[in-house]
Amino acid sequence: MAAVLVGIIMGSESDLEIMKGAAEMLRQFEVEPELTIVSAHRTPERLREYASKAKERGLKVIIAGAGGAAHLPGMVAAQTILPVIGVPVKSSNSVDGWDSILSILQMPYGVPVATVALNGAKNAGILAAQILALHDPSIAGKLEAYKEYQDDIVMESVKNVRNIGFTNEFDV
Repeated sequence: MAAVLVGIIMGSESDLEIMKGAAEMLRQFEVEPELTIVSAHRTPERLREYASKAKERGLKVIIAGAGGAAHLPGMVAAQTILPVIGVPVKSSNSVDGWDSILSILQMPYGVPVATVALNGAKNAGILAAQILALHDPSIAGKLEAYKEYQDDIVMESVKNVRNIGFTNEFDV
């Protein structure tokens, strides 16, 4: 079994439906992540241990998703030198997700958190794979194939639009 390189954590099980998107994307690139619950507010000692020991356990990137006040990504970033990707999650107690977005995005100087869109766990998975690909040609190749696949999907859509009678000068 390959070493686990990406940790995916979330503040509560209610975030799982969104956060599993990061794991699914990583698996497309044959990167098997670990996934668990770490609450910044309810389990601060667990958070401290997870973040402080992540590097020695072999992790290279941490994806942290949280809703509401969304302190998890920043608190993890404060306790590790690993890159942390924050996923703001629109939760049941959320202010349309803006509380989560701003809590993760507006980190103070010295504690950076890369932030993806609201509920953007899939992009977090892709970004983690891109970070790993800097030193892993196998993952880089899979990412290149994924980009080509995305291009193919768009070009098929262009053809579909043309086939129903719409054209433009760009596609001539």
